[in-house]
Amino acid sequence: MDTWIGSIAAVLTTVSFVPQAVKVIRERRTEGISLAMYVLFTLGVGLWLVYGALIRSYPVVLANGVTLALAGAILALKIRLG
Repeated sequence: MDTWIGSIAAVLTTVSFVPQAVKVIRERRTEGISLAMYVLFTLGVGLWLVYGALIRSYPVVLANGVTLALAGAILALKIRLG
């Protein structure tokens, strides 16, 4: 049961980044996004990914791998576009 709750939470928090990533990629506008927040968040997600690998937790690795890709794309565009 605990794994299911964690998996559902992981899916919901990961999917929550899809609309923002799609919007930023389509509009190529990042004025309303905090650079500091995305730097810290992306680093945090990267560390969660490492943690998931260390404890061999598939849901943690998968969710944070996808979230890292989405947050990384947003961060890259924020840095590139200003």
